[in-house]
Amino acid sequence: MEKVKETAPKALIFLLIMTLLCGVVFPLVVTGISQLLFPRQANGSIIEIDRKKYGSELLGQQFTGNEYLWGRVMNIDTSTFTDSEGNPVMYAGASNKTPAGEELEELVAQRVEKIRAAHPNQGDTPIPVDLVTCSGSGLDPHISPAAAEYQVQRIADARGISAEQVREIVVKYTKGKFLGVFGEETVNVLKVNLALDGILK
Repeated sequence: MEKVKETAPKALIFLLIMTLLCGVVFPLVVTGISQLLFPRQANGSIIEIDRKKYGSELLGQQFTGNEYLWGRVMNIDTSTFTDSEGNPVMYAGASNKTPAGEELEELVAQRVEKIRAAHPNQGDTPIPVDLVTCSGSGLDPHISPAAAEYQVQRIADARGISAEQVREIVVKYTKGKFLGVFGEETVNVLKVNLALDGILK
């Protein structure tokens, strides 16, 4: 019993020390380093121009106008969460629908019909899959270069500019593969649309 009594205070002291180190010191050090070396990334990679914030380049936004580049499908829900004042908070997530189910097949068919109607110039050209499916997070800010190219003529016609001008902007905000090998090329939808509006130079 004497040994148990001696061990208990030591275990409690060890627990307190580890809680202090791992729960307070370490988070503060990491936060401090990130704020010092990577302040923009640490604060959400917000696109701010002339003191106006347009959103995070890491989170998707819905654009529906013909003059804009459309991103991936978003499953938006405003009925699940509310803020401290009871106002609905927008939330997006994956569809959780099985690829083998008829429901997803019908949804994709509806999206294909909508995309084709908005891009008559494309005829029977296959629609890039990321234009008719949502991502795992439901908030993917990127689309593939193929998905962006599919929309170029629509955007050009809506804005009264050349397709080449639209392509130049798309290329400017296209990110290559990591180290030239890993992942895929991606186009940031928000950046392209801000550039199309002349906000992002």
